[in-house]
Amino acid sequence: MYIYIGSDYLIDEEEVVGMFDIETTTTSYITRDYLTEAQKNGRIINVSSEIPKTFIVCRKKGEISVYLSQYSAATINKRRIFSR
Repeated sequence: MYIYIGSDYLIDEEEVVGMFDIETTTTSYITRDYLTEAQKNGRIINVSSEIPKTFIVCRKKGEISVYLSQYSAATINKRRIFSR
């Protein structure tokens, strides 16, 4: 199954490690440090033209990617697309 996260991006549900609300999770310095390090290493993929509300951590073939989406985690969870 795939999940639509915005701006024509689909991610494989099996690759998702976690989906996090930016507003509530970035109050922790650990999360802020993680996102800063991910950005320094070029692992952030911003699929939002607006202020992001959610970040999604994905693992594909051992590589970690962090997607920023303008949609809330609840909205993203509703956008699951079945593959054929």
